Amino acid sequence: MTLRAYLQILLKRWRIVVACLVLVLGSAGTLTYLTPPTYAAYATAFVSISQAGTADASIYQSSQFAMQRVKSYTEVVKSPDVLQPVIDDLDLDMSVSDLRQVVAAENPVDTVLIKISATDAKASRAQAIANAVSDQLGLVIERLETPREGGQSPVKVTTTVPSALPRSPISPRIPLNMALGLLAGLALGVIVAVIREQQDTTVKGDELEELTGRAALALIGLNPAVKTQPLITMQGHGRGVEEFRSLRTTLQFVDVDQPPRVIVITSALAAEGKTTTACNLAIALAQSSLRVCLVEADMRRPNAATLLGVDGSIGLSNVVAGQIDLADALMPWHRGLLTILPAGTTPPDPTRLLGSKNMAAVLATLRADFDFVIIDAPPILPVSDAAVLARAADGAVLVARYGKTRREQLTSAIADLEAVKARLIGTALTMVPARGQRDLRGHDEDYAAIAAVSENDWPAAAIPTAPNDGSVADDTKPVAPTSPAPREPSTDDAGGGTAKDTRGSDGSSAPERDRNGAGDRDRGGRDRDRGDDRGNRDGRQGAPVSLDPRVVGTSFSKAMKPSGQGRVH
Repeated sequence: MTLRAYLQILLKRWRIVVACLVLVLGSAGTLTYLTPPTYAAYATAFVSISQAGTADASIYQSSQFAMQRVKSYTEVVKSPDVLQPVIDDLDLDMSVSDLRQVVAAENPVDTVLIKISATDAKASRAQAIANAVSDQLGLVIERLETPREGGQSPVKVTTTVPSALPRSPISPRIPLNMALGLLAGLALGVIVAVIREQQDTTVKGDELEELTGRAALALIGLNPAVKTQPLITMQGHGRGVEEFRSLRTTLQFVDVDQPPRVIVITSALAAEGKTTTACNLAIALAQSSLRVCLVEADMRRPNAATLLGVDGSIGLSNVVAGQIDLADALMPWHRGLLTILPAGTTPPDPTRLLGSKNMAAVLATLRADFDFVIIDAPPILPVSDAAVLARAADGAVLVARYGKTRREQLTSAIADLEAVKARLIGTALTMVPARGQRDLRGHDEDYAAIAAVSENDWPAAAIPTAPNDGSVADDTKPVAPTSPAPREPSTDDAGGGTAKDTRGSDGSSAPERDRNGAGDRDRGGRDRDRGDDRGNRDGRQGAPVSLDPRVVGTSFSKAMKPSGQGRVH
């Protein structure tokens, strides 16, 4: 693993690093606060050799003798002969073993000095112990070096630097403890982050290409407002709208030889955004002037009809069971923008119903009458409904949720599709946070929001508005087509009449003026009256088309196919 990979892991798992850092620093601070302070006092004794016992010895020999002997004196400091008199003199409430734990002596290299240290919770008592041990050590050493036959000891120990009163404790060392806690917290955070990354098998984007052999069809960003406004594509512009338009474009060109028209939208498990994706994809396709039917095939937990605000009590299950005709179950939505076929009554065995010949006939009829049929299917792993539908359709789009869907779940879902020889059109990754979009796309800029122009910036005449008389049709009720106004009879229409010369002042004939006027009207009123020749989607021929603010900017390049009965077929 490269350094760049480690840095990416730290950026991705920075919360874990911060949590470990805070935890260790807090522990270090708590431990430092609870640790009682300890003071240390130091005293220094000098060892010298007297010339009285060795008159012929040179000064050099004396110094060498002292250096050899002083190394053994550091161990004498912990003997009972030294410590017990100190306990008695200072009236200490401890034993020789306890005092031995707080007293130490050392001999600096190439010196005849003995440095004595004593530690205690009180600074004054530590000072007293150090001085008392230094004095008592000198007495014991001189007694030990005195010859048995009598005489004066050749070794003399003098306290040259008595202990001073300690001003600050040696323990706990707050800066050192906090520095060590910082380093330990960072190290622990990095280790935990790397382990967590290695054990994390959720899908983050790159795994989709590894598992399916192709990149994701679209990356649908995380939108906090989707809980209250799930139909993102009705907002007109924004990042979410562009993401579903990108999915729409990708599906139209994913396979030019065998373009999918009947598409199943499913996922490995529930709560991964398949229904929201299906609804918004259907609306995005319909906004490009295509005839689209959204089929709610999730009969176990239907939710598409609820999102679209229509009654789903009668629908697909009733049609397949032969209770009603398909034409009676289809419902135009949002002034005929698209058609929805709700789930209908929940059957006892949805899988058997969806795999029946009647269901295949329904799909064949919808394929003939619509440009695209989007099927909202149940998750693949809990039930086999989606696999059955995917085989009967042109393929399936597998929806995966960023950071939730696991690789093994996605692999199992793909295996289930392959088991029934269903076509996997591609995958869509939903609920991608901004950080994930930066990692996958290299940016997270919302260009649509930057480039969006408010309606107030446009001239008033440029955007025709709907009549304000409350004559908007119900989204779910068919409206009978209106008859065109009768045309005034002319002399050319009469059987025996003669045509009059109607040349204008510019010398043009009436037919020429009619053609020119028709061209002007067609160019000038294209945005106001697209439905004169094509008909409205819910059967209202000749009715003016009101540009809804949520779909302003949508291109209508293909003629609508009216049914004449108020429903799209």
